[in-house]
Amino acid sequence: MRLRWALATALAGGLALAAAFPPAGIWPLAAAGPALLVIALSGRSLRASFCVGLVFGVAFFFPLLAWVINLAWYAWVALAAAEAVIFAVLAVGQRLLLKLPAWPFAVAGWWVAAEALRDRWPWGFPWGRLAMSQAEAPTRGWAAVGGAPLLTFAVALFGATLAWVVLTVWPGRPGRLARTPRRRTALAGTALAAAAGLAVLPAVLPLDPVPANANTAVAAAIQGNVPRARGSLADQLSNYQTVTANQVTATDKLAQEVKAGRLPAPDLVIWPENSTDIDPTRYPPVYQQIASAAAAIGRPILVGAVLDDPRRNAGLLWLPGEGPTATYVKRKLVPFGEYIPFRSIISKITSLTQLQPIDYTPGRSNYVFRLGQIRLGDVICYEIGFDDLVRSDVKDGANLLTMQTNDATFERDGQTGETGQQLAMARIRAVEHDRAVVVASTTGYSAIVAPDGHLITSSGTWQRAELEARVPLLSYTTLADRVGSWPEYAIVALTLAALAFAAIRQQTSRRRTPPIN
Repeated sequence: MRLRWALATALAGGLALAAAFPPAGIWPLAAAGPALLVIALSGRSLRASFCVGLVFGVAFFFPLLAWVINLAWYAWVALAAAEAVIFAVLAVGQRLLLKLPAWPFAVAGWWVAAEALRDRWPWGFPWGRLAMSQAEAPTRGWAAVGGAPLLTFAVALFGATLAWVVLTVWPGRPGRLARTPRRRTALAGTALAAAAGLAVLPAVLPLDPVPANANTAVAAAIQGNVPRARGSLADQLSNYQTVTANQVTATDKLAQEVKAGRLPAPDLVIWPENSTDIDPTRYPPVYQQIASAAAAIGRPILVGAVLDDPRRNAGLLWLPGEGPTATYVKRKLVPFGEYIPFRSIISKITSLTQLQPIDYTPGRSNYVFRLGQIRLGDVICYEIGFDDLVRSDVKDGANLLTMQTNDATFERDGQTGETGQQLAMARIRAVEHDRAVVVASTTGYSAIVAPDGHLITSSGTWQRAELEARVPLLSYTTLADRVGSWPEYAIVALTLAALAFAAIRQQTSRRRTPPIN
């Protein structure tokens, strides 16, 4: 097709892929996006491939990350534009792979490799992975087999097969494999059926069922809600105090429901990230607030707290009558949110670094909280997107997982993109590790997720909520946990080898082509 139509196709593909993720959440479009990208790249020069990739990246990342505008419009533009440029450069590599035999497999590997790069470089941003659009899809079981990378591969392979049908088998296309309509139809149907069957195969397999005699515990998630208004430093301090008071109020309400016999007593209560932005170990009024809530419910509370000297984002276990005990400190900090990369250089260019005057200090390792039969693994907000962080808790014996998150910053104007995308990630992690996941958010969505990824209970947004459910405590190790990162490493290595072969092949072909006089 002409370049202008290729760019229009790339635009449609990027928008379709963005719609596969929350808030739209139309998961079949996760395959349509890669298919349209292949069609747009087909027959393009390398320079035109960059343009096609850039249009696709802009159409994908700007809507996907629209919630960042609530932090600052320039942060949204900078982040989405940077991701789009990285995607465009990588799209040139996909164009080379289209010259190989059996290229749909190479294209599926390209998606895994591209996501692996974006997860790690330049600072790591794991949003927009194909796997994380599949929380409602029958494909999600691949996460229990080989983690999120293998799920991405399965989705991308189906999308690439769709493109292969259009480009290779469709009537009127040059180089088609079957010349009669009947053979073309049979070939196309067989290819699509095989790819679709492979994608949904885990849905018909008994992957990691919950045994009937599994130990259980009652978990509670508190969503205290927060004030929406931004204001002066004094207003901000007042908001901090209100946020903590809201968590206390919601916990007291839960305690009243338990006392009245309307709800069972929870074994563990989880408050969200930033339940207190004032260090309770240094500020007695906040200490007393949390202590009163713990005494009222009579159960341990995992408090999302900001701790000082050094500044840390932490999950702080609070025991009734004892106070704070064990602590997990967030390991993967948000660049330009919790710390400023290259602060000394950037501060010479702009004063915006003062919006985050103190860099947070990251934790050094994971921590599994031990409470009776509960072994709780904690990840905080942004960390849910990183495979190795969640896996480390399960490897250390966690039989229950939680994600503490503060979505208030990114949902001020009513969008539910960021919180919906995070909840989808938590649901994929539940499937991947065969663990229940408790999601505690300041403003929603909060949820309790079953090991198979379905929602046991969930809240709305911008409201107070107290969620409670009995969940299984599983020690089973999924195949994904046993193989760890090896599926991703193997797919990336094979894709790089295929890319090197394609590049050498193209260079050799150019040398053999005689010049035109």
